[in-house]
Amino acid sequence: MNNKIHFPATSMPDKDWWNILWPDPQAVLRSVGIGAGMKVVDLCCGDGLFTKPMCDLVHPGKVWALDLDAGLLEKAEQNCHDYSNFHAILGDARELGKQIDEAVDFVFIANTFHGVPEKTELSRSVYEVLKTGGYFAVINWYRRPREETDVLGQPRGPDTKLRMQPEDVQQFVEAAGFKLEKVVDVGPYHYAAIFLKQ
Repeated sequence: MNNKIHFPATSMPDKDWWNILWPDPQAVLRSVGIGAGMKVVDLCCGDGLFTKPMCDLVHPGKVWALDLDAGLLEKAEQNCHDYSNFHAILGDARELGKQIDEAVDFVFIANTFHGVPEKTELSRSVYEVLKTGGYFAVINWYRRPREETDVLGQPRGPDTKLRMQPEDVQQFVEAAGFKLEKVVDVGPYHYAAIFLKQ
């Protein structure tokens, strides 16, 4: 895998512990407000861990899965090949507005925002494609020391210094025009910060 094409500290982890950490991706999607009939973007989708359950959940709505790693996007496509509402996009998340030409209801990004160099620029790109009243959900690791985020007996996740509290995410995302609506726990070490485009 070519890590130079990823945002820093955002490459896909080993499946063994990733599936233990996220045993029910659809429950996470429901908890942030994704539901039937929506047009949704899985931003920086990776191998499609959340994409496949997203396709189920929003049907007959549409799902766009975007990633700049062709190998990972291909895995997402393989996982979702039976879904007519699935659309793959190979591209940079910061250029989302150039990739999707219709307004969407929801943009979802998991385990990536901490590594984005231009966080407000990315948020502006999301703002551009969302309809008024649409939502942007950012799933992130709480800022706990890495040695305290144990899965299968080992410390997991990004370096402690890269982790962000919800208020840190809020500062970057609200600078793009959003308003924080709520923060919910979505796992033992993660939260979802959910922003509204007013």
